[in-house]
Amino acid sequence: MVPGTGNEAYRQVRLRDAFSVAGQADRTGGLAARYATALYGLADEQKALDVVAADLKSLQAMIDSSDDFRRFIKSPVLSRADQSKAIKALGDKAALSGLTQKFLGLAAANRRLFALPSIIAAYLDLLATRRGEVTADVTSAVPLSDSQMLAITAALKQTVGRTVSLTSKIDASILGGLIVRVGSRMVDSSIKSKLQRLKLAMKGVG
Repeated sequence: MVPGTGNEAYRQVRLRDAFSVAGQADRTGGLAARYATALYGLADEQKALDVVAADLKSLQAMIDSSDDFRRFIKSPVLSRADQSKAIKALGDKAALSGLTQKFLGLAAANRRLFALPSIIAAYLDLLATRRGEVTADVTSAVPLSDSQMLAITAALKQTVGRTVSLTSKIDASILGGLIVRVGSRMVDSSIKSKLQRLKLAMKGVG
């Protein structure tokens, strides 16, 4: 007899099977999309789409703000056991949901933590599509205030004609301004980009 979906052991097997399929499918490409789709399906099944989205946004904020965390998820040196133990401790400290913690544990066991930023972006894209929204990523040299985020969201909504789900990242290397990506479209107002374009233009002079 197939156990009910409310059974914790059954859920654990479903989670493991989903990510096993994701890992196999990635041999032909699309690791992030496969993992995100598996996580999204399980979150939808458990009516936890928003809870998982909030967890993933918190994780992305940690990735953006911590060099140590970025090195940790990309490290080829740490063992599966060490990564699993560390990611479990982080999940407990951040009070992440059970489903998100299980996802992180399996990603660590499969040595897929390096793909976490792409998986997060893909999951949020799936959620936005379901709601008729479009996702946008804004990268700035310094943290943006709530009012600035609202202003950017409103401007993008007017431009694309749809509700925009906005996520932000910090990258001091862009020097100033903003880099906004809406799907495959890039809107770049950073000083670094302008300097690079100026250098290219100067190379063509003479």
